This record gives sequence, C-alpha cells and structure tokens, in this order.
Amino acid sequence: MIEWSEQHQMIRDAVRRFIDAEIVPHLEELEHGDMPPYGPLRKLFSTFGMDEMARGRFEKQIAKAKQAEAGEATASKKREGDGTGDSAAMQLIPIIELCRYCPGMVTAMGVSVGLTAAAVMSKGTVEQKERWGLDLLTLDKIGAWAITEPGSGSDAFGGMKATARRDGDEFVLNGSKTFITNGPFADTIVFICKLEEDGVDSRDRQILNFVLDRGMPGLEQSKALRKMGLHSSPTGELFLNDVRCGMDRLLGGEAALKKGRGSGREGAKDTFQTERSGVAAMALGIVERCLELSVGYAKERVQWEKPIGEYQLIQEKLARMEVARMNLQNLVFRTIELSAQGRGMGLAEASAMKLYAARAAVEVAMEAVQVFGGNGYMAEYHVEQLARDAKVLQIYAGTDEIQIRAIARDLLSA
Repeated sequence: MIEWSEQHQMIRDAVRRFIDAEIVPHLEELEHGDMPPYGPLRKLFSTFGMDEMARGRFEKQIAKAKQAEAGEATASKKREGDGTGDSAAMQLIPIIELCRYCPGMVTAMGVSVGLTAAAVMSKGTVEQKERWGLDLLTLDKIGAWAITEPGSGSDAFGGMKATARRDGDEFVLNGSKTFITNGPFADTIVFICKLEEDGVDSRDRQILNFVLDRGMPGLEQSKALRKMGLHSSPTGELFLNDVRCGMDRLLGGEAALKKGRGSGREGAKDTFQTERSGVAAMALGIVERCLELSVGYAKERVQWEKPIGEYQLIQEKLARMEVARMNLQNLVFRTIELSAQGRGMGLAEASAMKLYAARAAVEVAMEAVQVFGGNGYMAEYHVEQLARDAKVLQIYAGTDEIQIRAIARDLLSA
C-alpha cells in the first residue's frame, strides 16, 4: 500500500466532519476532566457502524470457538486477512483523526475495545466471551486492563505483588494497581496477578487473569489521577482486599491453571505487542496536526517585516516534521498491508515501530511549540496540549528503554 484509497479518504473525511461537530466543541470539557470520553466515543461507534461491525466479528469468533470446543474444527491461531486491509484501515483511520485533537480518547477507547476485550476474546472460555466480550467490543461497557503496580514499573512480572490464593473452589485476590486507563469508570476489569504457590519464588509464580465487575465486594476504584497529559483519558488506581472470585472469573477457567507458569506472561506480551503496533497511528495523528498548525502559523506570524516561514531555520523544522509524517504514514500502511495478509508484527518489529513513532511524535510536537514561540507555551494554542499528550507515547506500553532492549535482544539472538 502506497497511498490512501478513494474509499479510505471518504471515510477519513466523514470522521473529520464528525470530530469537528461532536468533539472539537467539547475539547475544554474533555481536557479538564469535566466530560468523560465515553459518550462521544459511543456516538462515534454508532454513527459509523463500528458497533455493528464489532457484533459481526464477535458472532464469527463465537461460532468458531463453539466449533472448536465441539471438536468440529481445529482451532487455529493463524489470522485471516481480507486481502484488502480495509478492515484494519477502518480501525486505524478513527485513531489517526482522533489523535489530531484528543489523543486521550484513543487511549481510553483502545484499552477498552482493544486490550481488555482482546484479553477476554483470546484467553476466555466460550462462556466468558459471551458474558463479557460483546459489551466490551461495542463500548456498551468500559474495560480496564490492570497490570501495572506502584513498585513494579517496567518489571511488570518480576515485581508484581498482587496475588490470587486458592480457597476451596474460589480464589481470594489481594493487591493494588496504578496508572490504570479507564480505572475510575471501568465496568469490567481484567486483573493480572500471581498465583500463591508454596515453595516457588515470587518472581517465578504463575500469572493468572481474572475478570472483575464494578461493585464487587473488596474492589475499590479510585478517582481519576492528575497527570501531565492525556487528560481526556481517565487514569486511576485499583485496590483489592480479599476479593473472592469463582473459577468462572479466571480467564480460561481450569485449563488456565494447567498451562504452566509461562502462559500468562506470553499472553500479556501478546497484548503489549498489539498495543505497541497501534502507537504509530496515534503518532501520525499528532504529527499531522502539529505540522498543519505550524505551517499555518509560519505563514501568518511576521517578524522583522516578513513571515517566519521565510527563515531557513523555521523551514528546516517544517521539513523535518514532513519527513516524520511520511515515515509514520508508511508504518501505518505497513500495518494495514500485514493485516490484509492475515499477518501481524513480531514483538521486536512492533517495538521498533513504537520506539520510532513515539520519539517522532515528541520531537515534532516540541518543535511545533518552538515554532509558535511564547504562544506555543500557552494553553490557548493547541500545540501546547499535543506536546503534553505526545510524551506518554515514550512511556506506556513499555518505555523507550524497554523497546530498545526488545529490539537488541532479537538482533543478538539471531
């Protein structure tokens, strides 16, 4: 794929009109936390039939899962491509367009529809998929994927303290999580913790995934935390004190316990892989908007009796922004092409793409602030918000340092 098709451009233009009408007028309320993002996101889903498409995909997945469970078909992990990539493009275009104005909304949407729903649909039993999957995929319910803890940081598994203790036919969950996207508002939470195992070092214990519902006894969801950027994406903490769960809430059920200590870690890594590959689309939206605003300002802002765009140092900044935009767009096109073939990126490639995309978004956003000068530092100008929002791309889904480690390990293992 070398350019957007005419159909893709029509979809993009329609999404832009929706954002101009439904989101841009509410940027202040979204930015200051007065308006949760879920209402506008649900309207986006219904307006473009994204909820109906999700229902269609869900029904196909359930039908295949039931066939495999009944022994009528062999379950395959191979992805099926559509030959065109249109399905992937339809998912990525709203991400790009939303990130031109409100990247936090994409994070809120992606964690609910992507990470949380994906965990249920990939690891859950048929009953669990039917119980929680569809509502998450359609945004009828909001999901949170809870892995990060106050003391663990990048050592997500080794430093994990949250536990699940067997108590007869139930599990008793304890622990806390932080930096949890959608945490304050989540209806459904995938809680990742370690199984208490006698004689096994804490760092080596089995990782399990449980599905929790808002209001369960012992589960506390904090108010939204204050943070540097992504204000339109509510982030909170979770506290579990003797939360009791039956086997029906353990993703995968009894079979999950028999898979061994590595399965939970590998499943979470697959989720990180998906999250990292989506960062390029987010970065592209931020870069496109920063470039657009910077070009407009360079034409209008006059210093020493001529527009600042006539000065070579400003021209260099704009040129570098355009190079970053082109590179990011090509990475998005690669994602679409792979999807068309039923393929996905490996962890190292997804990490490489995330590393470049995050750095490019931050560099472009900060240069946009520089082009705007003192005005760029003022909240009145949109580049100020985009600069704050871009920074988190270098932190979540694994810091830049973690991406470098994954890439280097892959290179050195060859």
